Amino acid sequence: MNEYELKLSNFINSTNVQAQLLVFQTSCHSVAEAAASANASADDFVKNICTIDESGNLVVSIIPGVSKLDLKKVSAIVGSKVRFARPDEILAKTGYPAGGTPSFGYSALFLIDPLVLQKEIVYSGGGSQTALTRVAPKEILRINSAGIWDVVKS
Repeated sequence: MNEYELKLSNFINSTNVQAQLLVFQTSCHSVAEAAASANASADDFVKNICTIDESGNLVVSIIPGVSKLDLKKVSAIVGSKVRFARPDEILAKTGYPAGGTPSFGYSALFLIDPLVLQKEIVYSGGGSQTALTRVAPKEILRINSAGIWDVVKS
């Protein structure tokens, strides 16, 4: 395990998050690669889209892996214009690199699209581009005290 995967594993174990960390020898950077690595359907994946509001706060939108984020919807929800976070900002604010950012384990305002909650289990970032977490959306909602909001492009 690399340092980020170990950090996430320690968080899962120390906080009793009901999630499983899966580490692969293959890339999980794109939804297609992750689906192949986990032997799962692309519909079973979520993306953690990191944005920054005008005050510099991190807003993470958890959406289906096959969907696109609607920045206007997120801006309306938080009451401030948001922009996509740069890779250096993602690492600084989450402690995890872009492309492997998990759905939990750091401080942010978390918004979960209702489409995500239609699944019993999803795969999410696992701390690196070769790791995933397998977790129930309800657990993501619980651990983050997240809000449920429609944030995907129609």
